Amino acid sequence: MTSLEITNWQDLQSEFLNRIQSRQWKPGELIPNEADLADEFGCARATVNRALRAVADTGLLVRRRKAGTRVAVHPVRKATLSIPMIRSEVEARNQSYSYALISLDTKKPAANVRAKMGLDKTAKALHVRALHLADGKPYVYEDRWINLATVPTIGAVNLEIQSANEWLVANAPFTEGDIAFSAASADAIVAEIMNVDLNEALFVIERNTWNNGASITSVRLTFAPGYRIHTTI
Repeated sequence: MTSLEITNWQDLQSEFLNRIQSRQWKPGELIPNEADLADEFGCARATVNRALRAVADTGLLVRRRKAGTRVAVHPVRKATLSIPMIRSEVEARNQSYSYALISLDTKKPAANVRAKMGLDKTAKALHVRALHLADGKPYVYEDRWINLATVPTIGAVNLEIQSANEWLVANAPFTEGDIAFSAASADAIVAEIMNVDLNEALFVIERNTWNNGASITSVRLTFAPGYRIHTTI
């Protein structure tokens, strides 16, 4: 254990940044694992994880599941994206929020969903389809799969009243994730739900989140025409 004992993630973040900037950790180099760093600084592994995530968010570290963490060779400035609570997003636009559950099933996901979530062929997941509205008009259609092995307590939540989005944001912290943006033509189902023309181009966000390697959820969000996203860099 080092003589430098750190118990909060902010100070640990500063120490990691110093090691990168002083080239103690060189570009491309694999840094010590979380367990070794926790032992070195006399702190919890969760504290190390939080500090490493903060540094990775700056683009100075590259984290890969099962492959460890390396110092970025060519650091890239990253955009900051948070997972919004849709209710809050609508209300921030000075609009009235409402929500309708379309369907709720526990079943085996299709192969493409299993691949995204890292589930085996026998695994079942909670499939939630819901519509979020702003001033009574469709705002976003949510098509979501939830890993019950990771967040089993959602099974007791009344999703007729509270959306899965709202519950997960408040109760299921994640350590990593990925996100994709695209435009998609509305098929017959989406066109009816969103009250748009068939084949109308709509903005889509697909997002997957994990907690220390365990999949939490995979969601596809289809937004009404005119939606725009804003972030910082």
